[in-house]
Amino acid sequence: MDSVAESSKNRKRLREEEEEEQQQEEIEAEETSSTDQTLSLVDSLTFSDTMVAVRIMRAQFPHIDKVSIQPFILHSQLYSSVKDRTQVDRELESLRREKVLRVFKLNTGQDDHAIMFLDDYLIQVDRAVKRMEEKKLRNLEVFEWFKTQVIDNKQDPSIDHQELCLLLSHGGKVKDEHISLLINAGLLTRQLIDPNMYWFAIPNIGSVLKGLSQGRKELLSLLNRQRYKEMMLAPLEKKRLRLSLLDMRFHLRDLIGSGHLKTVNTPTGLLVRVSKD
Repeated sequence: MDSVAESSKNRKRLREEEEEEQQQEEIEAEETSSTDQTLSLVDSLTFSDTMVAVRIMRAQFPHIDKVSIQPFILHSQLYSSVKDRTQVDRELESLRREKVLRVFKLNTGQDDHAIMFLDDYLIQVDRAVKRMEEKKLRNLEVFEWFKTQVIDNKQDPSIDHQELCLLLSHGGKVKDEHISLLINAGLLTRQLIDPNMYWFAIPNIGSVLKGLSQGRKELLSLLNRQRYKEMMLAPLEKKRLRLSLLDMRFHLRDLIGSGHLKTVNTPTGLLVRVSKD
């Protein structure tokens, strides 16, 4: 009888220790996230590896009131943050294959790719599905097939019509209406050069992409108006953009990584300069 009571006490103590440990981890995670969010670009421009860069940039993604969008990172931003581009591409490919991240071709008219944690992407998918459910449409079963059969089995940024239908068919009989629903929900976009190919897409990202293009032009215009087409990073980072939902830090990382801007170390700090054509 004593051994049973003792065993019960031990289990209870273990449970309490596990709960305390979990609470401590959550507190530390919140503190880290808070630190990452407030860290200046001057102090966090470069990182040792791709995963560290992605995590910090995810934490620093601007809060957007008008649009329900999970954090994403641009491929160009990683190039501004990790010096070895080959290392970035290699580590990114590994994380994609391990189903940690997904890569998306963005419809900006340029060679832009977004990176999103798989968990964040699934949240974005669920929000899109909920919007479609609220419209009381038919054939909504395709969304469950898409999540369980397509997303889980296809990590590439694109998929052809035949493979899409084949994967969806593991869930049920596929109709044209099913594909139309996936496109209308913003989960797929047809490729212009080949209508039988689709890009996987991030639902609800349209207005953010418009701001991305406009913000790039606004920032370059701001620097081009300066006497030497340059400005110290610290004051520049604090400026607000009128035409983009994304913040200055997001755009600076993007344009430095794409080569439109470059940074120069000076005795008074980091300088941002427009690159010569």
